[in-house]
Amino acid sequence: MKTPTANNQPLRVALLAGGKSGEREVSLAGAREVAKALDPKKYVVKRYDPSTDMARLAAEACDLDVVFILLHGRFGEDGTVQGFLDLLGLPYQGSGVLGSALAMDKDVAKTLYRVHGLPVSKWRMAKIGDANSPERLLTDLNLPLVVKPVRQGSSLGMSIAHSPAELGAAISKAFDYDQEVMVEEYVKGREITVGVIGNKQLTALPLVEIIPGQEHPFFDYQAKYQAGASKEICPADLPEAISRQAQEYALTAHRALKLQGYSRTDMIVTDTGLVVLETNTIPGMTPTSLLPQAAAAAGLPFPALLDRLLELALSKQQSGA
Repeated sequence: MKTPTANNQPLRVALLAGGKSGEREVSLAGAREVAKALDPKKYVVKRYDPSTDMARLAAEACDLDVVFILLHGRFGEDGTVQGFLDLLGLPYQGSGVLGSALAMDKDVAKTLYRVHGLPVSKWRMAKIGDANSPERLLTDLNLPLVVKPVRQGSSLGMSIAHSPAELGAAISKAFDYDQEVMVEEYVKGREITVGVIGNKQLTALPLVEIIPGQEHPFFDYQAKYQAGASKEICPADLPEAISRQAQEYALTAHRALKLQGYSRTDMIVTDTGLVVLETNTIPGMTPTSLLPQAAAAAGLPFPALLDRLLELALSKQQSGA
């Protein structure tokens, strides 16, 4: 397997974006930025959309060197595409089938966080009947509650409930997005996210603090992707001890979920400490996205970050990791 500089031949990269999830447009927007940032002297980029092009990708696999997956949510971030690429023998950046599936399932991920000593908020899994009678959940959980589909990203289908009536409506909404729904106690504090890069040798990136606009009760879909809807501070203005602990938690989450290449773990800084929320295995990938911001603060500008992720993809295959 060649590298971008081997024999002075450009690396043949399949850029996989679009797909069938509710985050399709986010994926396509990121792919446009990645395609612009990949140096044409190093890479020849071919675009594939999983919603239409998987047969073509399989047919052309022998003419490709590596895949850059830029898919979010189901059928892209959950291990399905990763398994397909494994069968084709194509290396790709990021986590494999197992790590992708573990991180995508918020219930499983939180269970693994807890096993590995990470602090998490109290949660329970909802039943479809809880939409009409949420009292069962309220015997064990305290309002306000965060309701979210177990296998969705970008806060799709997520709500904050402050009353039993809101809780029922939120559960009903979440079940429209997934067959499994999580209900967890709301954690008040400052939202941060911590990126990790590496395969076996890991590096935690500087923290990013996320401050949604006042019209957004949390970092929802609009707050994430609408220009000017949120403020992001990198590096986050936090005490050094908190920053170090957050980085350690991100490394622990990355290892607990058996991830590779890179990840981004979201947390809340409360008055009493940190609480881990969830881990993203294919973070947003534009120059102003959260993980690229952190990488830039660590001295790795966007084109160099893409180089590094593709290097990790190739080294992962060569080492059999």
